[in-house]
This record gives sequence, structure tokens and C-alpha cells, in this order.
Amino acid sequence: MHLANSRELKERHLKLLSRFKDLGIDALIVTHNPNVFYLSNHVGSSGYLLVTASAVYLLVDNRYAESAKRMQEDSSTACPLLQVWQVSSSYDETLVEGLASLEVSKVGFESKHLDVSRFEFLKKKLIDNQSNVELQMTADVIAEIRMIKDAGEVERIRESASMLTEVAESAFRAVRPGVSELKVARLINESLSRVGFDRVAFDTIVASGPNSALPHHHPGQRCFKVGDLVVLDFGGVLDGYCCDLTRTVSVGQPGPEAQRVYSAVHEAQQAAIHMVRPNVSTVDVDGAARLVLQSNGLGEAFSHGTGHGLGLEVHELPRVTKARSDAKKLEVLLKPGMVFTIEPGAYIPGWGGVRIEDDILVTNDGYSMLTSVARDLVNL
Repeated sequence: MHLANSRELKERHLKLLSRFKDLGIDALIVTHNPNVFYLSNHVGSSGYLLVTASAVYLLVDNRYAESAKRMQEDSSTACPLLQVWQVSSSYDETLVEGLASLEVSKVGFESKHLDVSRFEFLKKKLIDNQSNVELQMTADVIAEIRMIKDAGEVERIRESASMLTEVAESAFRAVRPGVSELKVARLINESLSRVGFDRVAFDTIVASGPNSALPHHHPGQRCFKVGDLVVLDFGGVLDGYCCDLTRTVSVGQPGPEAQRVYSAVHEAQQAAIHMVRPNVSTVDVDGAARLVLQSNGLGEAFSHGTGHGLGLEVHELPRVTKARSDAKKLEVLLKPGMVFTIEPGAYIPGWGGVRIEDDILVTNDGYSMLTSVARDLVNL
């Protein structure tokens, strides 16, 4: 895992604390593992954080207590103001005990990552302890901070994205008539491991012929036929950071309709990419791709958003999606340091589909392409 340095961790804490006033809280419970890691460098599969203005409390059980203490011995990556609270009975009971020992009253929690039963347990325990702590829901507070990557994060994602070129080339070599989707998916996964990725970022998609009209098709035993379009969607995790790439290839010479649809999706992706620069809305980026597809009679065939953020998770903020009443809160203005995909697609049931996806970084004056695989329709 790539660990942030102490200065970067401190900056993240300050960004989080700056939001406390607007949220009306004086502490935040963090239970989502990627967010725990982002704020503390704790890499265990379990752990809570309680962030206050004066300290960062890390709750860990005996599996991680020693490693958490050792983490603090490296001054370059030690988490500022970290205090380790070892869990004795359960995480939630230890958290309640810890809250009772602090001078906090309004405590936020990550509503997307704390289920109802655990929330009710915490609330009841606080009442039983005659605590004056009031729990308040928060959403996407840390996710919004994570949208803007620091230099170390950008370096990791840039390196991982560049490694996808070799994986793509091996995938292209594997696509031949008579070869199954499942075999190529397995070869892609093996290639991701061979070039140095820690693991796959998501289940690899290989979708051929009519299956390519299914955006999240699970590869099966169908074998490629001459004339098929094949959607190859894969990504890896390097030092904790994700990358993602999709290419659509043709088995043999593509027909006129395949060329038409591919050309429209390619043009849509180019239009969206060229919109990327600071202070442009994510909705406008999506709209640029959508307009091209609509003008080519494929508006209804584009059934998902144009992109999603990349980082510690393969799907995170920002979301590059169309404007609608229930998605207004997802619209953000692009800022330098944001990393996301641009992946328009067109899917025609019973015939097939096309998707082209690349990873892109917002820079001070525009954008930088992080993936470097040719985007022309490849005939295999």
C-alpha cells in the first residue's frame, strides 16, 4: 500500500475539520475502511476512527494493535495526533466508552457505512450510559475530500494506468474466433498479476456479440465468431489505487453498423474529454458525450453515466452523469487533482454494444490522459 506522508495526512485532517462547523459536529466516527486508511494509514481490514479537533483516535482489536503502534514509529508516515484505543469487547462498545471519556456532544457518523442495527445499538448504549452525545448523519464528507488527489496518489494512479497498456495488448492477442469469453477473462486476470498489479480492481468483463449489449456482462462459455464486437473492461489495484480501461474490438472485419456505432462512441468520448478543465461541471462533460450520441440516433442506447472517480475505490466521486432532479447533488465543478474515467457507450439489445473508457486527470489548465491504449477500432 502507498502510505501518505505525515504532512499529507495533516492536510487531510485539516480539510475534514474545516467542514465540522457547517455539519454542526465536533467529532466524526469513520467506519468505512478506505476512509480509515485515507486519514490514518491504517491498512487493517477492521478499524474505526474518531476524529476530533485535538486528536485522531484509532480503534483496533488485538490483531492490529501492535502494527498500529509500529506504524507510528516511522516519523515520515506517522499519523499526526494519533492515539490507539485497543478494542477489548466489541468495536461499538469501545467506541461508546471512548465517547463518554471525551468532551464531545454532537458526533457525526458515515450514514452510508453504518447499518441501522449498529446505529440503534450505539444510540441505546449512549442513552444507557447517560451520555449527552448526539449522533448525526453525514454523507460523502470524506469522499468529497478524496476527490482531489495529492501528488503521491496521482503518481500511483498514473503508474497503474500506464501498466494497462501491456495488459490490453495481451488481451488483444487472445481474442480469436473460437476462443471463449471466460478464457480471455482469465488470461486478462493473469496478465494483471504478471505485470505487477496487487489484484484486480473489479470482475473483468469480456462481452461478445449480443452479450456486448450488456454493460456489466459476466463472461461465459460463448465463443467469439467472425463479425463479433467484443467489449473488454478490466482494471487493477496498485499500492491500493485503482485504474480502469475498456476497449471494444472486432473479430475480423467489422460490418457497416459496427463501424457506425463505434465511430459515434469514439466521437462522444473525444467530445467529453475535450470538455475537461478546471471549473467545468461534470454534468457538462457528460452532456458533451450524450449530445454526440443523440445526434447519431444513439441517445437511448447510452444507458449509464459518462464516468466515475478513481482512487482507493474503483467507483468513487466525482460521478460524471447527466443532470436530473435527484442527481443535482452529484454535480461538481472539476478541480485540478481529480481523476476519473470517461466511458460513453451504446448498447443495442440483440445486436451488441460499444464502450470506450480511459482514465483522465484534471490539471491546472486542462487534462492529462493517464491511459495510453490506442482507441481506434482494432480488427483481430
